Amino acid sequence: MKTYSYLALGDSYTIGEQVNLLQSFPYQTVQLLRAAGLNFYAPEIIASTGWTTEELKLAIDESLLQAEYDFISVLIGVNNQYQGRSVDEFRVHFRVILELAIQQAGGVAKNVIVLSIPDWGVTPFAINKSPEKVRSEIDMYNFICQAEAEHFQTRFIDITQSQRLDGNREAFLAPDLLHPSQKEYAKWAEQIAALVMVSLNG
Repeated sequence: MKTYSYLALGDSYTIGEQVNLLQSFPYQTVQLLRAAGLNFYAPEIIASTGWTTEELKLAIDESLLQAEYDFISVLIGVNNQYQGRSVDEFRVHFRVILELAIQQAGGVAKNVIVLSIPDWGVTPFAINKSPEKVRSEIDMYNFICQAEAEHFQTRFIDITQSQRLDGNREAFLAPDLLHPSQKEYAKWAEQIAALVMVSLNG
């Protein structure tokens, strides 16, 4: 039986800031797929807290990646928004990242899964940081994420709407009251695993 590979590209949300690495959504995704009887290597992760699209692109360029991956997830952009970077710049960088991801997925766009950017404005951390402004800007960035995913014919998962409902509940938050907990990441992992299963069964 084939053993599948999974590369996760992103920022603090991808590494699972303030939770155990095994509780991050890439690792939870692989655990779900293994439980379904599929053979998966441990996920490879190119991500770091604070990264913008520019830093992720540079890291991809500089990383010693294997020739191809069966599945790739992309979740990036919150730090562009946090730093007040231009949405036009984000779109340009995001397109390049998607092109690189599709290339690393052997040209199979449907095996690249884009996740929407969580809205940190709903968390207790943002109580004095203009949450409505954050919401509006996150929506703008996510519009680009979805539009580019459709343009490149990758998969797209909107995790933001559900995250907004739970983003101020302690059970769904890490100790910093900003990043998600294992419980929130589990919801993302379930959706990614479901799309992987669709691809493998298609």
